[in-house]
Order: sequence, then C-alpha cells, then structure tokens
Amino acid sequence: MLFRVTTPQDLDERFRSELAALRPAETAGRPDAPVRAGTGLSGERARQLFDAQLASRHLDLAARWLRSFDEGYYTIGSSGHEGNAAVAAALRPGDPALLHYRSGAFYCARAAQLPGTDPLRDVLRGLVASAKEPIAGGRHKIFGSAELQIIPTTSTIASHLPRAVGLAFAVARDGDTDTVVVASFGDASVNHATATAALNTVGWYAHRGEKLPLLMVCEDNGLGISVRSPEGWVAATLRARPGIRYFEADGCDLAATYDAAVEATKWVRRERRPAVLHLTTVRLMGHAGADAEIGYRAAAEIEDGLARDPVVATARLLVDAGIMTPDEVVGRYDEIGWEVRRVAEEVLTEPKLSSAAEVTSPLAPRRPVRVTRAVSAAAETLAKVREERLSGGSGKLPEQSGGLTLAQAINATLADALVAFPQALVFGEDVAEKGGVYGVTKGLRDRFGPERVFDTLLDETSILGLALGAGTGGLLPVPEIQYLAYLHNAVDQLRGEAATMQFFSSGAYRNPMVVRIAGLAYQQGFGGHFHNENTVATLRDIPGLVLAVPACAEDAGPLLRTCLAAALVDGSVCVFLEPIALYHTRDLYADGDNKWLGQYDAPADWSTRHVPIGRARVYESGTAEDVTIITFGNGVRLSLRAAATLAAEGIGCRVVDLRWLSPLPVADIIREAASTGRVLIVDETRRSGGVGEGVLAALVDAGYVGVARRVAAVDSYVPLGPAAKHVLVSEEQIVQGARSLLAR
Repeated sequence: MLFRVTTPQDLDERFRSELAALRPAETAGRPDAPVRAGTGLSGERARQLFDAQLASRHLDLAARWLRSFDEGYYTIGSSGHEGNAAVAAALRPGDPALLHYRSGAFYCARAAQLPGTDPLRDVLRGLVASAKEPIAGGRHKIFGSAELQIIPTTSTIASHLPRAVGLAFAVARDGDTDTVVVASFGDASVNHATATAALNTVGWYAHRGEKLPLLMVCEDNGLGISVRSPEGWVAATLRARPGIRYFEADGCDLAATYDAAVEATKWVRRERRPAVLHLTTVRLMGHAGADAEIGYRAAAEIEDGLARDPVVATARLLVDAGIMTPDEVVGRYDEIGWEVRRVAEEVLTEPKLSSAAEVTSPLAPRRPVRVTRAVSAAAETLAKVREERLSGGSGKLPEQSGGLTLAQAINATLADALVAFPQALVFGEDVAEKGGVYGVTKGLRDRFGPERVFDTLLDETSILGLALGAGTGGLLPVPEIQYLAYLHNAVDQLRGEAATMQFFSSGAYRNPMVVRIAGLAYQQGFGGHFHNENTVATLRDIPGLVLAVPACAEDAGPLLRTCLAAALVDGSVCVFLEPIALYHTRDLYADGDNKWLGQYDAPADWSTRHVPIGRARVYESGTAEDVTIITFGNGVRLSLRAAATLAAEGIGCRVVDLRWLSPLPVADIIREAASTGRVLIVDETRRSGGVGEGVLAALVDAGYVGVARRVAAVDSYVPLGPAAKHVLVSEEQIVQGARSLLAR
C-alpha cells in the first residue's frame, strides 16, 4: 500500500501484486479476434502494444535508476501515459509525428512497425547523453527519429503545435498523399499562448474550408507539474474550438484508446480536416525525479491514480481475453525489464560529446561555396525564362527599370525568387491583396497566385509556425512579420523551435526559412515605438540565426538572394530586417539627387555581385584615412551624409556597412578599424544590448589598439513625433563623434 509517494519500486510491486490476483481465462482467446466485445483491437495487436507499454515503463524505471548514481540526466517519464501506444498503432509509420515528452510508448510502438530499429537503445542513449544517440547526438533527451518520421521537439509547453499546423499545411498541398500529421501535448499546455494560437489557427483555416490533415492528441493527466487542471476545463476548451472535430477516450484503456484513435485518424485522413483526440490519463511517479508529489497531492489521490495504471489495465485485458496468462504477463514484464537493464549498462560506457566543436557542429552549417552555386543556379534558371520575368505588367525587367528604391528592389528580388524556386512561398499579414503595408509585396499575388502569395491571420506565432512546418515539409517559406515590435510576442518560435531543429536532430531535420521583418526607427509621421522599434538584441542572441540588414537598394537583392540560397543549401534560419524609413528613400545628400536609388542586378551579374554571409561593405569619403565609421541600416545613410560634412573639413572617413548583424563581419571590422586606428561606431539600436556592444567586443577580442567610441540610441522606447530625435542618433552626433576622435 502506498502511503507517501510513488517510487519505481512501488510501481513494480503494484504490478506484480495485481497480476498475482488475476486468474487465467477459462479458454484461450484467438489472437485475430477482438480482445473484447465491441472493439477493433485484436488480441495479437493488443499483445504487441503491451510490449511497447512495458518497454516504455521499464525505460522510466531505468531513468530513475541511472539518475540514482548520477549517470542519467533526464527523469520526466511516460508512466501513466502508456495508452498512447494505441495512437501509434492507429497511424501509419510514414505519418509525421511531433511528440511531447510522455510519448515513450508511442515511440516504442512505432519503432515496432519498422524492423531493424532499436527503441530501447535509442531512448537509453538519450538518458545518459551518449554521443551515439541517433537523433540529438547527446545534446538533449528527446523522442525523435528520421527513420520513424518522428520530428524531435524540445518543448514542454506545446510550442511545437504551430509547427505541426505548418507541416499539415505543407502536406495538404500535395494532392497525391493522404498523409496525416499528429502532434501530442499535455492538458496544462492547452492554456499556453502558443497552444492557443495553434488551435485558433487550425480552426481559422478549417473555417475557411482549407485542408489541414492534423490530428492533435491531448494527453490529460489533470496536472501541470503541481497545478491541477480544473475539472472539465480541458474537455470544455477543446470541444469549444470551432472547426476542430473532437474525439475522446479513456487513455488508460488500451482498447478504448485504440478505437478512438482509429476513428479520429480515419476521419482526418478522409476529410483532410483537423481533429483533436482527448485522452484522459494518469501521471505516475510525479513530474520528474526530484518532484515530491506528496507536497501537493493527497495519498488517496495518488492511490487512485495507481488504480488506473494503464500497464496493469492492459495486462488485465490480455488475461481476461485469454491471450496471455498471468504468469506469461509477468514473464514478459521481466524479460523486457532485463533487456532494458542490459542495454542501459551497455550505453553507460559510450562516449559523450567531448568538445564545443562537437556540440555545435550541427547548429548552423555554413557552406558558402554551395550557397554561391545556388545563387548562380537560380540566375541560370531565370536567364531561360525571360518572358516569365516580364509577366509583372510593366513590360520591363527590373534591371532595365533604372534606379530602384529599397522597397522596389526587395519586391523584384522576391519576384525572381518565386520564379527561380518553385517551392518558395511569400505570406504574412496584408502581403497579398494589399501588397504589404508599405507596398513591398505589391503585385506578387497577381503574378504568382494565392497558392504562393497569401495573407495569413493576424498572429505572429502562427505565421512563424506556418513557416516552420512548411520548411520542414520541403518548402521555402518567406514569411513577413509586419513590424519588428510585433515579433517579440512570438520570438520563441525562432529561438526555441526554428534555431534548435538542426541542433537537436544532428541535421536530420531542418526548417529553412527567410523571415522578412519591417523595422528599425526613423519612420516619419507614424508612430510610437510599435512602428519605430530599434532593438535587435533578441535576434542576435539566438545561436545560428542569420540576421541581414540591407541599407540600400543596391545591396537588397544580393543579401536577400544569399539568405534564400543559404536556407535552401544549409537549412539556415534567416531574418531579413528591412529599415522602414529607407523603403522609399530616393535622395542621399540633397533633395532630388536620387543617389539612394540603386540598380537591380541582371541575373548574369549575380555571381559577381554575390554577398556571402558575414561580409561588410565599405564606402570611402575624402581620403578615407582618418576615421572608420562602423554602422548599419539607417546609420549608413546618416553616416554617409556626416562623412560628406567631414570631408569638406578635410577629414576622410571610411563608412563600413556591416550588412550582417549575425554573424558580424568580424574580419572586415578588424581590417577597416586598423586602416585608420580611429573607430566610431554608429549604432541606431539602444546603447544597452545594442549592436555596438558586439562590435566593441570584436575589436577588444582581436587586440585592437586604436581608439574607439560609439554613438547609440538612448535606452528608451522611441516616442511619438518630433520627440524621437531626442533618443535617436543624429547626423550631428556622428560629426561630433568623429571630431572628438581626431582631437585625442
């Protein structure tokens, strides 16, 4: 009898005592017959799934055992959720699955469908952080396998659901398949903003009549660590979702779960519409190894949970049906337990990741030569389809149109990308019919159709999730986030989901994408900080993410083409940050001079105008021997104007446009700084956490011995109207900063 807390020994003893109380059936059951009246689950299938349940249970016990002597690093288990083995049985091995962390039995059941796989060794290697673990390579303990079509997720709060929506979107575009995407999550996750966004997006698409073959499985054990889900809340929440078909079952009853999963899966496969399967489960042994559940659960409540143990329930089902005797069940239980312990002892000796290089190797592969080739290949494709490039209605190719603004250059580059890359999609709020708030995507939907250029619902999490799933599904998504300030509520889709995919799958999975974001400050006549957001710290802090900022039309095409090619070749997650204030700027020094316009490169020139990731651009003013000004975005135009003023005083400047904020063009920074020995960093982001801090750090790390200072925006949000000039960098500050360097 349990009095205080569930332990591995409690579960083991409870199982044996329950089996000891059972009596064999009077007659043997037929393996091909239903395991009980009214179910579609056969005796043989039930026995197979029981093996998966037992494997999952013993893996949980092994996790606690390994942790007891500091050789295991993960103890969140699947005990009480083993009914999800039946969900795997209802699906096909080729149906992509995104699983939460209590999906051990699902993993084992799917592995049993593919001969030659070894789920016990896979999971145990993850528990001990073995470098031989087949999906994450010891970087994290996750359920994932390219062979099994199980896409690894690192979330504990359903942040993988928006990706699942995007993957179902990608699958639905292939009319020759009836594949279903499945994603599982816990009951507490229903309340998380990410899950709410995904459920809303699913309903939104369904309401529009669009296909979305997604089965969401909510495994409801009634607890989020220690916080209870209110009685009936999860069912009421899921039932109320418009456009989503609701199915339910007792997740501790294998036959009931199997029947409901089969029904739900068949419905999604046939209708190509979304459904949710709500399984009521229990959680055994607490949330994780350090969780003393007696602190928030009464002993009687814990005992009630044990009485619903799904492994015991399946054993009873098999015995009652005459498929196995109690002795056979216990024998099988011990046999699998011994095998788990044997393999656990073997993986203990396997090597761990032994260097930073090993850890980071799959994080963000960079193959610049292949990227260059991809750009050249796109150019060759476009050279053969001149008429298609002319289909925009102007009658001219972009390279024949004279000087273009930044917005026009981006538009032309996107159009060429949609021609060159048939898998490319452009989407976001207002990008299609309106053509973007600033007209950057104007005309693209008319040229390429609503299948490739389309508007989304107003939710940044869902937009990025759509891109994540589409990229994983083989497409090349180019989503737009309307303003930089709007990214922050959804940035974990980049930080926790997009940028981690290759890292936690050893490159087996990737999500290529180029996220276009209108941002930075200096926008006139429109305002407040939501439309003049000048911080990029949250983006520069994401490992592996590429962040490009074009300052002028001439660079927009080369930078965007590099991002697109890197996404295709390396699976890179790229952010293309477009300075709003420069979208339609035409002049540089004087009104009407048109010196901020730029020529669009003809495809034949793309290889010579190619800009690799991490290469800056240098402008020379006067003798260019006195001061090096390092800047980006709006700062480039401001610095060039300031440099002209300084040149009139006999002061020569080198203006370095970083162009890439992550990774920074460190080699170019060091070279150009050394050329003058005086560096002025012009940083339009905030002084604290701004880009300038990274530039200064690069100089220090390289042993730069010259003088350096910076001018940066004030640590403030950008206010409305003329007040903005008090917190943003000005030309006058740049001029004074350069003069002060020369005065030292």
